[in-house]
Amino acid sequence: MEAIREFLKPELIWFLLGLVMLLMEFVLPGLIIFFFGVGACIVALICLILPISLNLQLVIFIISSVILLLTLRKWLKGIFLGRIDAKRDLEQHLEDFVGQKAVVTKQIEANIRGKVEFHGTNWEAEADVSIPEGTPVEIIGKESITLKVKQLEKKGDK
Repeated sequence: MEAIREFLKPELIWFLLGLVMLLMEFVLPGLIIFFFGVGACIVALICLILPISLNLQLVIFIISSVILLLTLRKWLKGIFLGRIDAKRDLEQHLEDFVGQKAVVTKQIEANIRGKVEFHGTNWEAEADVSIPEGTPVEIIGKESITLKVKQLEKKGDK
């Protein structure tokens, strides 16, 4: 009977519940159950230090789990899924375009968009000067899905 009482201590129950929830995260991915497992472990630590009522244990469990979920989920998900920072991602994609060559497929007027073909795909393009269809251009920038281009200098032009 005494052995059973040892296993019914709140800190042990909360710890085991937290451990089960942490392990369930492997079976049910989504990085949500994990935070409730951590919340249960927090309650287990508090119960180990202080004797608190069951109602207070539940309140601490819910509040700590929800706060952790709302504050850390996006950050941890990015770490576990290998997300690239949006700014670095944008810079990397910009590097893929700038300096590349394309061909105008629909005439570009000064500050009026036309189209260019780049890597087999038609893109909206704009330039500061008029560029006729069929002219090779160099990509000098990108804004959303519109490429900024300039006409390539002809040999002899400087």
